[in-house]
Amino acid sequence: MRKLIFNKVIMIAAVTAIAGGVLAGCGAKTEETIGAEETTITEATITESTDQQVALSNSPEQGETELTRAPYFEAGVYAVYPENAKNQEKTNFYVFNADSYGYTTDGANHGMGLPFSCTQADGTVKFSFGGADSTEEAFVVKADESGKITGAFGDGVVMVFEKLDGVDPDTFDAENYLSDPKDQVYHDANGWSVRYDATNISVTNENGKVFFVYTGECAGTNMITAYYTVDNEGEAAIEELGNSWGEATVFSQGPFPGAESETGYWAVLPPAEEGSGAYMTAIGRDYMDGALIFELSGHNGNDEEMNMAVSDALAAVIDSLTFETYGE
Repeated sequence: MRKLIFNKVIMIAAVTAIAGGVLAGCGAKTEETIGAEETTITEATITESTDQQVALSNSPEQGETELTRAPYFEAGVYAVYPENAKNQEKTNFYVFNADSYGYTTDGANHGMGLPFSCTQADGTVKFSFGGADSTEEAFVVKADESGKITGAFGDGVVMVFEKLDGVDPDTFDAENYLSDPKDQVYHDANGWSVRYDATNISVTNENGKVFFVYTGECAGTNMITAYYTVDNEGEAAIEELGNSWGEATVFSQGPFPGAESETGYWAVLPPAEEGSGAYMTAIGRDYMDGALIFELSGHNGNDEEMNMAVSDALAAVIDSLTFETYGE
């Protein structure tokens, strides 16, 4: 504002000087002519100067850029890598669930990372990683163009945040993003994981259960439902489930997939000779003072090759079971 007022004073002084020169050099002119010229010069000069001043007041100061806008990061997934890296492998990601919080994830290390919160303003993004007691780290934005945000943290290394097109932050999995769709992995919060072919199996979570649904050609619904329960341990949980299917259910025991030292409890309801070809299979084990259950609901059709493809896809999920091991 001070600069604006100063420029107006200079402008008025210049106008006065110009008008004075006109009066001194035009003694032969009539007062009417002089008044007209003075008015013309004054209005033109004021109009031009005012337009220039408005343009200057709306343009950035020298050295300023468009980075005064915020937020720089919006909801989405950003691959992060050093600007000068020879091989820009995009294995590290910042997942923004909103422009104020998210988490980091490492696709090359089973998705390990940290939650963060952030504030964005005046060319700087202030991150707090880990939790309430975390220290704040400032990321200074240097450029923001073409979906890439460039800047540096306190160590001075220039980093590029490249937004991934069409990637949903709420369902993003770094490990799967970097993997072949036919070899995806699901990690469960209860300490187990399985692999699956995403070209013919979809995975969803709902009410504490995980559903692996076969999406290829098949006779009916074919899926695995996995869940943890504290109501019973393995054997009792499988007996209760199998008994609910009817007297045709067959029970057995054997090593549990992915943990052969553990006893697995099986219940099998074979498909009826007539009808829809529906069948049921379940396997459970003792797990964390409760039971871990994998329940398969399937249908056989008239095409034996199709039935085998379905069976192989679902069996591959169960056979890939692994369990996390923790130190003392």
